[in-house]
Amino acid sequence: MLESLTSRFTDVLKSLRTKGVISEKDVAKTAAELRTILLDADVSLEAVDSFTTRVKQAALGQEVSKALNPAQQILKIVQNELEVTLGKDVQRKLHFAKVPPTVIMLAGLQGSGKTTFAGKLALHLKNTGQTPLLVAADLQRPNAVSQLETLGEQVNVPVYAPERGVEGRFFQRKASPVRVARDAIRFAREKQYSIVIIDTAGRLGVDTELIKEARDIKNASNPDEVLFVIDAMIGQDAAATARAFNEGVGITGVVLSKLDGDARGGAALSVVSATNKPILFASTGEKLEDMSEFHAERMASRILDLGDILSLIEQAEKAFDEDKAEAFASKIADGNKIDLNDFLEQLIEVKKLGSIKGIMGMLPGMNKYKSALDNFDEREILHMQAMIQSMTPYERENPKELNGSRKLRVAKGSGTSVTKVNKLLDGFKQMQKMMRGGGLPAGMGQMPGLPGMDMGAMGGLPSMGGFNAKGKKGKRKKSKNRSGNPAKRAQESTDETLTKLRNR
Repeated sequence: MLESLTSRFTDVLKSLRTKGVISEKDVAKTAAELRTILLDADVSLEAVDSFTTRVKQAALGQEVSKALNPAQQILKIVQNELEVTLGKDVQRKLHFAKVPPTVIMLAGLQGSGKTTFAGKLALHLKNTGQTPLLVAADLQRPNAVSQLETLGEQVNVPVYAPERGVEGRFFQRKASPVRVARDAIRFAREKQYSIVIIDTAGRLGVDTELIKEARDIKNASNPDEVLFVIDAMIGQDAAATARAFNEGVGITGVVLSKLDGDARGGAALSVVSATNKPILFASTGEKLEDMSEFHAERMASRILDLGDILSLIEQAEKAFDEDKAEAFASKIADGNKIDLNDFLEQLIEVKKLGSIKGIMGMLPGMNKYKSALDNFDEREILHMQAMIQSMTPYERENPKELNGSRKLRVAKGSGTSVTKVNKLLDGFKQMQKMMRGGGLPAGMGQMPGLPGMDMGAMGGLPSMGGFNAKGKKGKRKKSKNRSGNPAKRAQESTDETLTKLRNR
């Protein structure tokens, strides 16, 4: 969603790299360009003005005028102010009650993704050792109760649904969401559930009836958290909608849904300034696993194309089999031969992480490879898996023995082509070479060259900045001697600082 924002931000900041001195005019021009970019991204005027004012004030301060490389200082200032705009100063984790159950109420407009998020949150909390109970208190939207029950089955979490609400063409007129919420708390205490997640009704827009019902449910359930779920594609209405819920219901935190969409994403940069409440979670896909805790610093880093290594490491640690990762790392460390069986195992492990585009989007500097990533077909991973599985055990262990006739047999067996088999083998060779230089966290090794992705245009995929299989930083070579040309020297210095920021 934020790709356009990233591209335009990096273009503006890149123009400062060759400047040995940053003038007040340069600062004003940069601030004006950033302001235009944010407004085009549907960020609220209030948030934009606050952000650009803070950037200008900090950029005109003594620390920038005296800096050896002011361009680096401007980048740091923009990054810091983006973090503040995204809620760094109010950032916190989910609050749990001292005496269970912890009650979490979800509020928001219809279509914002509340019910889906309820299922995602239940799965997330269940994986941390909690015992959640989903509560169907949305009795307005047709089949909302049935949808929540389906999600409950998928994550193996019980759903409290004593009333059906609207089912097909029928509606229980005496259905009371307030009574459902109140009774659910009593039920949870009796059955000793540690978490209660209440899914409430929404409307197409903010109105008195919606706010009143949400407030009544809140009064009846006395929740520990009232999470406002907002569609990240809502645009300019984000600030006004968030403010209305905050004033009318009293929210404690925000959830950004549909961050994987193709809109401009202004909600992420508007909602904190409108409510002064933290963003606690972000939903990034349709799968129930596609949700994570929100970190302002990491989101700001991604917007500036500095990557999000920490999130990638955390994601990898959850997805990968630790024993397999250790065995693979040991095999590399001992200098043993890596064959296509290992390659297949790595592909299977990588698939657990989700979208390849999403993984690559967390790496620093990937915005310049946007075209190659956009053209990559996620199905290529399945094709690669099918090709390897169409080989004999001997061929997997000895890929050099794959001659023309063998390749043709593999291509037919996997429903692909000889050209794709050759690309697979080229990618495997690339992986073998990169294995010798360390790898991605938790046994990812290095991402191999993938068929369908223009590796030549990308110059090969970048490494993870010195992270080894444990996700720790390794030793780095000292930087090369600086150029005698002042402009080139300033750019080299800026590039070094960017590298440090990406790998910190």
